[in-house]
Amino acid sequence: MLASLSLLGWPGGAPALSILIYHRVLPAPDPLRPGEIDAALFEAQVRFLARHFTLMTVSDAAKALREGRLPRRAACITFDDGYADNLTVAHPLLSRLGAPATLFVATGYLNGGRMFSDTVIEFVRKAQGPTLNLSGIGMGTHAISTAEERLMAITALQVQLKYLAPQERDAKVQQMLAAHPVGALPDDLMLTDDQLRQWAAAGHEVGGHTVDHTVLTTLTPDAAREQVQTGRACLERLTGVPVRSFAYPNGRPARDYDATHAAMLRELGFEAAVSTAAGVARPGADPFQLPRYTPWGRSITMFAARMMRNARMGGPAALV
Repeated sequence: MLASLSLLGWPGGAPALSILIYHRVLPAPDPLRPGEIDAALFEAQVRFLARHFTLMTVSDAAKALREGRLPRRAACITFDDGYADNLTVAHPLLSRLGAPATLFVATGYLNGGRMFSDTVIEFVRKAQGPTLNLSGIGMGTHAISTAEERLMAITALQVQLKYLAPQERDAKVQQMLAAHPVGALPDDLMLTDDQLRQWAAAGHEVGGHTVDHTVLTTLTPDAAREQVQTGRACLERLTGVPVRSFAYPNGRPARDYDATHAAMLRELGFEAAVSTAAGVARPGADPFQLPRYTPWGRSITMFAARMMRNARMGGPAALV
């Protein structure tokens, strides 16, 4: 009831498109993944969205935006990277509520791959001892006696790795694993080819997200184009469906992508691209840098309030 009442203050004027970012949907909360939503909260959020918004895929919403027929309150549920629990945990909830979603897939991690950020999490989870000493490879020493300390160690290690070039990052991850062996890490975090086909066959959208989630501004123009084209070709081959939308890895305007990347996507025939800048898209918004944000909040009342606050913000500044 309070959540519904809070939307009475939804900004007036032109229709607004809210695009929400999710990554994993966990069966239960995980203290080492505090930023990931669990199934119960995800279901509550989707129920709220289905009740108060017109839910659309990103490509359909971008088309409606261009054609001037976007509903007053429209929303997109999006997932980044290609996690298996998007199908096994999230999809049954989406299906039950009749909610479409868009999944942006980094194709290099399908079929048993693991993103570097997940490798760090699972590595720290399994590490033994009160401290994790990686000073010999220039990655510092980290206390890991408590869940809070492990989480701090995870954050510190991910920050060190995030903006390295792919080969350098992979080599550093291997050094980390060799410096403090922890045994086998999970190889079932990401979708398989068959699971991706199931997702697409269910009527959800599949969008591009490069091959290995490399930040485009760290690449040469040719390398960036190769990342985009190779990932797209793989997705279209697997699903038999055209890939019309794209999510910039990391997604911060100017730092992670720029005007040349937006122009490249337009040239390649994409119809929409999403950033990680806060705000909503209104008529006239640039379809190649649609704003998108993470729906923080453990209660639906807080979720609704933050969606309304986000709707009062502008979208990304024009790229130059």
